[in-house]
Amino acid sequence: MNDAPEPTAGSRDAGFFSRPRASMAALAVSVVALLLAGAPYATGGDFGDRVRAYLLANPQVLDEVVQARDARANVERTSKMNAAVAADPGILSASAREPAFGPADARVTVVEFFDYQCPYCKTAAPAYTALMQAHPDVRFIFKEWAILDQGESVTSQYAARAALAAHAQGKYLPVHLALMAERALSPQAVDRILSANGVDLARARTAISSPETSRLMADIHTGAATLGVEGTPTFFINGRVTTSNDPGQLDRAIRSAKAG
Repeated sequence: MNDAPEPTAGSRDAGFFSRPRASMAALAVSVVALLLAGAPYATGGDFGDRVRAYLLANPQVLDEVVQARDARANVERTSKMNAAVAADPGILSASAREPAFGPADARVTVVEFFDYQCPYCKTAAPAYTALMQAHPDVRFIFKEWAILDQGESVTSQYAARAALAAHAQGKYLPVHLALMAERALSPQAVDRILSANGVDLARARTAISSPETSRLMADIHTGAATLGVEGTPTFFINGRVTTSNDPGQLDRAIRSAKAG
């Protein structure tokens, strides 16, 4: 089994588009430099001193700058992902070997890209399962996007492959929830979870290392890259990326899609 590729982004605990902020000091330097660049065109020789004094007296301005920058970046990322789905809607469809629950002709389809080592994925998993129970007329597709392995670790990759093997034996949801609930995830813990949920380990190990599973995992990575997905969890509802991973907001978005 090949190691998973290095992740391009980490899990998003606070929301889909939370990104590491530049240090406030670096941002302050950038703002001051930008303003000083215009100093020759400003009236008054003390323009730079006045800018510095203003920022020192009003540091909240830097927070506003960061928020405005992030908001604009979020809008741009959302637009690009939605455009990518519109250009190739099949990217979000489920292959015959991927877990999908709910009517195939459902009016609303929810797709989740996730990793079993993602902290917020773990926290949200029970509530997300509750959404499935609350909306039996909605189709839910699970994209096993293993991106959080570091160095020599293959835990995310192994867990994703094991979950797909469990799906082939009709045991996906209990295994999925158990993997999400496991705090000390490891290949050994994954095997224990498979056994505890009635999965035939010999058959599972064959599926885990099979070329078919490798191709499916590669297809998921390719699809995520094509869409520009940057972290886990990421949800799409009827082909449009959500800007929140809060279960309550997902529920409202699902209800809105049904009504619309």
